[in-house]
Amino acid sequence: MSRLRALPRAHLIAGLCLVVLVLYPVVNPWQPYPQGVMLLAFLLAIQASSWNIISGYAGYISLGHSMFLGLGSYTVGVLAVRFGVNPLWVAPLGGVTAVIIAVLIGSVVLRTRGHAFVIITIAMLLAAQIFAVNLKSITQGSDGITLELPFWDRDFQNIPFYYVYLILLVLTVLFSAWIRRTKFGTGLVAIREDEGKAASIGVNTTRFKIVAYAASSFFIGMAGGVYAYYLSFINPVGSFAILGSVTIVLATLTGGRGTLYGPVIGAFIVQVVSEAATVYGGGSQSRVLLFGLALMVVVLFLPKGLLPTIEAWWRRRHPEEVEYTDQTGALSRAPATTTERVRAELAAVNAEDAIAPGEILLDVRGVSKRFGGLTAVDNAGLTVRKGTITALIGPNGSGKTTLFNLISGGMAADSGEIWFDGRRIDGMRPWRRGHLGLGRTYQVTRLFKEMTVQENVVAPLPDSRWRTMFSDAVGGHEAARARELLDIVGLGRFANQPAGALSYGQQKLVELAQVLMLEPKLILLDEPAGGVNPSLLGQLTEVIRELNRSGVTFLIVEHNIPLVLDLCDPVVVFSHGAPIAEGPPERIRTDPLVLDAYLGDDWRPAEDGAADEGAGESDRTETATREAVQ
Repeated sequence: MSRLRALPRAHLIAGLCLVVLVLYPVVNPWQPYPQGVMLLAFLLAIQASSWNIISGYAGYISLGHSMFLGLGSYTVGVLAVRFGVNPLWVAPLGGVTAVIIAVLIGSVVLRTRGHAFVIITIAMLLAAQIFAVNLKSITQGSDGITLELPFWDRDFQNIPFYYVYLILLVLTVLFSAWIRRTKFGTGLVAIREDEGKAASIGVNTTRFKIVAYAASSFFIGMAGGVYAYYLSFINPVGSFAILGSVTIVLATLTGGRGTLYGPVIGAFIVQVVSEAATVYGGGSQSRVLLFGLALMVVVLFLPKGLLPTIEAWWRRRHPEEVEYTDQTGALSRAPATTTERVRAELAAVNAEDAIAPGEILLDVRGVSKRFGGLTAVDNAGLTVRKGTITALIGPNGSGKTTLFNLISGGMAADSGEIWFDGRRIDGMRPWRRGHLGLGRTYQVTRLFKEMTVQENVVAPLPDSRWRTMFSDAVGGHEAARARELLDIVGLGRFANQPAGALSYGQQKLVELAQVLMLEPKLILLDEPAGGVNPSLLGQLTEVIRELNRSGVTFLIVEHNIPLVLDLCDPVVVFSHGAPIAEGPPERIRTDPLVLDAYLGDDWRPAEDGAADEGAGESDRTETATREAVQ
């Protein structure tokens, strides 16, 4: 009973609905028409739940997904006619065919996104119809393929098809739920929200999208094989109809794209309304008009779908209790045992590196980047030695963030070389750099706001193994490590809260914990103190020091000069896209070139007689500055 109570309310409701659907043909076995309407709703729900994997989770909108239903139908129909086998036994081969075609198509079309991807998927659907018409030796062209009637007694009517589709629907929903629980699922949502950021935390976006596209096709293809047997006739126009894809999209948007049960709810609503329009509204033409109007209404008035709208209303009426920081802004820190364990793990990872402390970890050699007539980085060179906290400072527009983008892979350099841990990386994709131990945060935090805090930390992939990709993101080792990292930055209590609900400073700490999931050797911090409450700034600097003692190297872009002078050594000064000075903080703060280019007169040492007079005031200012930072 305690386990039953622990289940989410949505799962309990879904379980009760499943029991009702299983019992319905038993209670009312002699009415084939309602059974036919229900099994078509099951078919639409299978397609909508599958479409949700690529278009709901990953955010790649496909308007040609009914193609996989046609591919499954033709695969099973051709095999049934050629070899005399029952279509039900070879229905899984329809799913296999759909997956193969999806991988081939996805490898090409998933290089695009947005409107281009939508148009290409429609073109693929129409191309499949043309192939089916012209390959007469296989598909019998426009004449179509006629299959044998079902082998069971007519007294059973649609009941066998009803249960086959219900089983397929349950399997599809369970498959979708499993995907969402894995790091693969969190990676897909990360791609939907910010594909560039997802790549920077080790998510192989190309692989993830292709696998998601293939996964979204299998159950549709298998259902298409069963559908061919249900109709006993298939032809190109009916199997590859654009209206089928529009119906899938409408069902998912109505219920709630990106949710588990939303596509199923939307499919039942759309199917019932569609049937009513056909019966009472004058046929198929009125149904097409109704679909167009319904799609417009959903987009305008229910952009998130029915289920998310109801959930948002429920949360407003029944807000959850959330633990916040105290009045001073202090956060609870992790227990000492947890901190020491994580530090030991990071130290062990960095101990495997052949580079000794103090040797070069990052080497930027003559790198340049131009945007039209503007040179953002101009033949820049930079070295970061292992075990240091290196600062990169300079005026706005000097090219610091652009250099970070070149190092992390967000941009491609026009010339020069970038070496990390003894390997040249300027030709590598961003996720490959992440797998090597290169992590970064952003000047403006780029968390995945619709994910929970824990899901944000679990999303990064420290390697490219399939086992890591499909590991559990909700429980197990990955989730436990995410909670430990959140404890390190003092945000463990917020693990189940939406990341977008945190303060800006807390989001900075979550982004740091997110990067730590990569087990990094070098972390690029882009203005970590920017916009952070002073009460959290001390905690942030202490976390950086702890990680540095564990063997993590830092390269920090920061405009808070007192923080830089207190935390970093060495300091590199950038101006006009290239370094103009490098050295320890004491030397940088008195360098005339740096004073003229960046720091200004406020940091210029007092001269001659004025030096003694202003010495006391200078000491007091420096003491106050250090106390504020600490």
